[in-house]
Amino acid sequence: MQTSLEDFFRALRAADVRISPAEAIDAHRTVALVGFEDRVLFKDALCATLAKTADEVDRFDRIFETFFTRDSFQAAPPPGEGERMEDLPPEAEQSELARMLMDGDASALAQAMEEAADRAQVSQIRLSTQRSRLTRKLLEEMGLSEIERIIAAARKSEDARTQAAGQRLEQARKALTEEAGRYVERQHELYAAESGRNLREDLLARKALNAEGGIDPVDQAMMQALVKRMAKRLADRYSRRRHVAWTGHLDVRRTLRKSMGYGGMPFDIVFKTKKIDKPSIVAICDVSKSVAAAAQFLLTFLYSLNEVVDRMEAFAFSGRMISVNAVLDEHRIETAILEVLKQIGFQQTDYGKSLEDFCEQHLDQIDRHTTVIILGDARSNYADPRLDLLATIQKRARAVIWLNPEPESYWGQGDSVMHRYERFCHVAKQCNTLAQLERIIEDVLRTYIPH
Repeated sequence: MQTSLEDFFRALRAADVRISPAEAIDAHRTVALVGFEDRVLFKDALCATLAKTADEVDRFDRIFETFFTRDSFQAAPPPGEGERMEDLPPEAEQSELARMLMDGDASALAQAMEEAADRAQVSQIRLSTQRSRLTRKLLEEMGLSEIERIIAAARKSEDARTQAAGQRLEQARKALTEEAGRYVERQHELYAAESGRNLREDLLARKALNAEGGIDPVDQAMMQALVKRMAKRLADRYSRRRHVAWTGHLDVRRTLRKSMGYGGMPFDIVFKTKKIDKPSIVAICDVSKSVAAAAQFLLTFLYSLNEVVDRMEAFAFSGRMISVNAVLDEHRIETAILEVLKQIGFQQTDYGKSLEDFCEQHLDQIDRHTTVIILGDARSNYADPRLDLLATIQKRARAVIWLNPEPESYWGQGDSVMHRYERFCHVAKQCNTLAQLERIIEDVLRTYIPH
């Protein structure tokens, strides 16, 4: 059972349930105390030992049921009249697998498959493309080759009873093959499904947001879920207490006050702390056709950081600029961009006019605690870029960060004025993937909240 528990721990780790060596030891000790007879007690004891969050409890439940549940083995039905083991060709006498198949012994076949799976190392599966190969390897370990030779010999026989027995064995072989496929599929679900999803997410995290032809709707949904998980990961990392101790700096006044309850003896030493404010963010997004996808993911990311962002104001523009806070509040983030496009989309991009709209109507949203994040390709169709207005925003803000989906080699080419805007930005970076977006937003948070 120790080996089974170790395999179970590996399946949990594959499902992103973190299990340290110390926790694995505790789980073994827990199982030694509660035993295996009571399934519910066994499951609850392991869950209490290994799962540390509500999300991990859900994953534990799913993996436990998959790992410890065995569906009835679908062996072929028992033989009928004239379909006996003795009727098979002579080479069948030495085949234990042929005997189990002809008898329809489901429990013996299930046990033999478990043992063969260990020899074939089916639990080491990592990719869905390995399923066919491992299924065949599992069957070979059980003795499939000799079964196929027996069936071939039965077909060549002129004895009707031998041919009938061979047909019976052929039916049983097909049932065994199907059962082996289900077994390998279950192992894939336990040990590889999560890693396959992680691989897919890694690829999507590096997928260009302004790819030609747009983003496939299936990928779009997966990327929306991924960006929310990225934001949650950052929120969990930075949503700590907003006071950080100044190590070694004694707060004499508070220490003396606490010592009054102990007759003046300073049992509780209090150190000075500094308050760390949550960042305030103003997001200004170009939602023209070439940048709309990146804007959608940026807003999704920022609006998922409620725990660590004190204030988030969002604005969008193409030809003119509007506040989109109300749109984002009324609609899901996935459909909010479509609503914004209905209002201001499909217009000729004019960065100068958009900056003018912002400074005339919303400049009071910026102070020395505000980080301004601008997302756009800085292509203003040769209109006046109004550098003076960006300079005004820079002077009022704590920082101006420009995220440009285009490669830096394109900045300044054609109607791009990025090289002119860049000197008024504290940070100007290419941002064309979710991975780049996560790193940049984390840099913003790290500026305010020490890690």
